[in-house]
Amino acid sequence: MSDSLQRLYDAVIAAKDLDPATSRTARLFQRGPAKMAKKLAEEAIEVVIDAVNRNPDAVVRESADLLYNLTVLWAAAGVRPQDVWREMARREDLLGIAEKMPKSARKMPKVSPPRLARPAIVALEGRSLRKRH
Repeated sequence: MSDSLQRLYDAVIAAKDLDPATSRTARLFQRGPAKMAKKLAEEAIEVVIDAVNRNPDAVVRESADLLYNLTVLWAAAGVRPQDVWREMARREDLLGIAEKMPKSARKMPKVSPPRLARPAIVALEGRSLRKRH
């Protein structure tokens, strides 16, 4: 799977400076991170709706769109797929591959390293970004 996402990431990087009139990727880069985030959120919602409606074919199609938009946002943020895989490996070492990291320190396993400060949450409001603390 990581090879496919790496190829997608490389294609996104190659397309970001193409003509926005002919490249969806270039158009997203031209419009900026807020538009990228909005598209990612829309695709995530579509995956959820199709999953709740038990439509696996649509979940597959929308998941591909979701991964594309996630990869575009990664590229814009300077995040590479290997950065995400490294974090996944770190989490697997702490909790196992199928577990999500807990949000609170009291739920962390006692053997975990010290917890880093949590970054501010960014909320989308219209076209502007607002940080909540």
